[in-house]
Parts: sequence; structure tokens; C-alpha cells
Amino acid sequence: MERLPKLVLPITAIIFFVLIVVSKSALTIGSGEAGVLYRTFGGGVVTDKAPLGEGFHLIMPWNKVYIYEVRQQEVFESMKVLSSNGLDIQLDASAWFQPKYESLGKLHQEKSEKYKERILLPAIRSAARSVVGRYTPEQLYSSKRDAIQKEIYEETKNIVDDQYIQLNEILVRDVTLPQPIREAIERKLNQEQASLEYEFRLVTAEKEAEKLRIEAQGKADANRILSASLTDKILRDKGIEATLQLSNSPNSKVIVVGSSKDGLPLILGNN
Repeated sequence: MERLPKLVLPITAIIFFVLIVVSKSALTIGSGEAGVLYRTFGGGVVTDKAPLGEGFHLIMPWNKVYIYEVRQQEVFESMKVLSSNGLDIQLDASAWFQPKYESLGKLHQEKSEKYKERILLPAIRSAARSVVGRYTPEQLYSSKRDAIQKEIYEETKNIVDDQYIQLNEILVRDVTLPQPIREAIERKLNQEQASLEYEFRLVTAEKEAEKLRIEAQGKADANRILSASLTDKILRDKGIEATLQLSNSPNSKVIVVGSSKDGLPLILGNN
């Protein structure tokens, strides 16, 4: 019994040491994250194995784990670039990206946790300057926004693809031109629109006139054919038919056969 108090202190120290070791060794990786293991006495960053996934892990207390977000992220960038004729253009863009999961160890070893600032953003700026420099301000303002966005994405992807970064999309948020240039382009676009509208009216009027000419020609041809077909015999036959129809009418009338100058019947009615 006298030895028990002497054993309490060593046992307490051992338990305390074990608790410290366990607390230093326990690690929980959250949702959408992954961990890169650094072995202090075992070769540094682990690059030949998959990163530590979500959940609870036990590691040696002298090792370290660097946590990375592996979900899709978004980064914004606002930059000044030059158009093909040397004018300053303000371009606002954002990128959807995420680190390549299987290469997370190499990303940490070669690029560090600041890979967005060191790799991704400079790549976006470089691609944007290259692409915008191929277009005029008018193209940037009006018709080429989608093409610019696609080209910036493709050029940025070519740069970061072998840098362990997965680029999902580039979005061009805004293209701002100098105000005098923007106003001049708007005036030109308005003039072009007015000119197109005027040309449309001229074409419409010409088509309407052509339609009327065709209708008039058709009527003239019909009248000419009708006139050519109306012989004296046909007219007399038509007159006889009309006379027979009138003779059957209940109205009072007097029919004088063969009394008109062309030999057709004359019809004298009481009205």
C-alpha cells in the first residue's frame, strides 16, 4: 500500500502523455476537403499516394497534414488589357476551378497553398491580354463577347493543365471601354441600324410594287383574252339565254325579237 502513492505520479504522467499524443495524432478532414501528408522523418510530402479523404484520421504527432479545398471554387479578376489598336480595356472575369485530386501532393510540393495567386491568376491575365489584343474595341463591345470568353478559357486551360489545376470555366463578367470610344461605337451602331431599317423599307416597297405590277398585268391579260373570245355569235347566244331567263320572270315585260341593231331581242318592261 505504501508503494501506491509512488506509482500514481508515473501513471498520471504516462496517461497525460498518451492523451497529448492522441490529441496531436487525431485529425478530422471536413466535407469537400482533402489532406496532404508531410512526413517529418520520412521523405517530406507524400506524392505517391492519394491524399487523405474526408473523415477521421490518426497520424504520427511529428507529421503534418495540409488541408486543401477540392470542391469547385471561384476566383475573380479585374484587369486592364489592350485592344488590337492599343486602347485600354477594363476586363472583369471569373474562373471556376479546383485542384486535381490525385495530384494534390505534387501541387502542394511544387506550387504550395498559394497556387491560385502564383499560377491561376497570372495565367488568366496572360490569356486575357493575348486574346483581347486580337480584337478591336467595337468587336469587344458588341459581337465577340462569347468568342473572347471561349478563347480565354482555352488559353488559360493550356497553361494550367499541367500545373495540377483543373479549370472548369472562364466567365467574362464585363468589358468596359473608354467612354468616348463607347459613345462613338453606339452612334455608329445606331446609324447602321437605321440604315438597315431604311434598306428593309425600300426592299419591302419594291416587292409591293412588283406585286401590284404582276396583278395589273394579270388583269390586263385576262381582259385581252376575254375580249378576243367574245365573238358576235357568242354575244347573240348569251343574249338569247338572258331573254329566256327574263321571259320566265313574273315581272311584266314586252320582248321584241330581232329589234335591236345587233339582232338581239329588245326587252321592254313596265318599269
